[in-house]
Amino acid sequence: MAYAINDSCISCGACADACPAGAISQGDAHFEINPDTCMDCGACCDSCPNDAIHPAD
Repeated sequence: MAYAINDSCISCGACADACPAGAISQGDAHFEINPDTCMDCGACCDSCPNDAIHPAD
Protein backbone atom coordinates (compact mmCIF):
# COMPACT_ATOMS: atom_id res chain seq x y z
CA MET A 1 0.00 0.00 0.00
CA ALA A 2 1.45 3.34 -1.04
CA TYR A 3 1.13 6.60 0.84
CA ALA A 4 -0.78 9.74 -0.17
CA ILE A 5 -0.42 13.42 0.68
CA ASN A 6 -3.53 15.37 1.63
CA ASP A 7 -4.38 19.07 1.42
CA SER A 8 -2.67 19.77 4.76
CA CYS A 9 0.62 19.75 2.81
CA ILE A 10 2.45 23.08 3.00
CA SER A 11 4.88 22.14 0.20
CA CYS A 12 7.95 22.34 2.43
CA GLY A 13 9.69 19.47 0.62
CA ALA A 14 10.74 17.56 3.72
CA CYS A 15 9.02 14.41 2.47
CA ALA A 16 10.70 14.56 -0.93
CA ASP A 17 14.10 14.92 0.74
CA ALA A 18 13.37 11.94 3.01
CA CYS A 19 12.07 9.58 0.29
CA PRO A 20 14.75 7.00 -0.60
CA ALA A 21 12.82 5.93 -3.72
CA GLY A 22 12.44 9.42 -5.19
CA ALA A 23 8.69 8.85 -5.38
CA ILE A 24 7.68 12.35 -4.24
CA SER A 25 7.54 15.42 -6.45
CA GLN A 26 5.86 18.83 -6.49
CA GLY A 27 2.36 18.68 -7.95
CA ASP A 28 -0.04 21.45 -8.89
CA ALA A 29 -1.46 22.06 -5.41
CA HIS A 30 1.07 20.26 -3.18
CA PHE A 31 3.62 17.46 -3.22
CA GLU A 32 2.43 14.12 -4.60
CA ILE A 33 3.58 10.52 -4.21
CA ASN A 34 3.91 8.22 -7.22
CA PRO A 35 2.26 4.98 -6.00
CA ASP A 36 4.18 2.91 -8.55
CA THR A 37 7.52 4.07 -7.13
CA CYS A 38 6.61 4.23 -3.42
CA MET A 39 8.35 1.51 -1.35
CA ASP A 40 5.98 1.81 1.65
CA CYS A 41 8.89 2.61 3.95
CA GLY A 42 7.10 5.43 5.82
CA ALA A 43 10.09 7.80 5.79
CA CYS A 44 7.87 10.52 4.33
CA CYS A 45 5.36 10.23 7.19
CA ASP A 46 8.10 10.59 9.77
CA SER A 47 9.49 13.70 8.06
CA CYS A 48 6.23 15.60 7.51
CA PRO A 49 5.83 18.49 9.99
CA ASN A 50 2.12 18.85 9.16
CA ASP A 51 0.96 15.20 9.41
CA ALA A 52 -0.22 15.43 5.79
CA ILE A 53 0.89 11.95 4.71
CA HIS A 54 -1.17 8.82 5.34
CA PRO A 55 -1.47 5.31 3.86
CA ALA A 56 -3.48 5.48 0.64
CA ASP A 57 -6.87 3.81 0.59
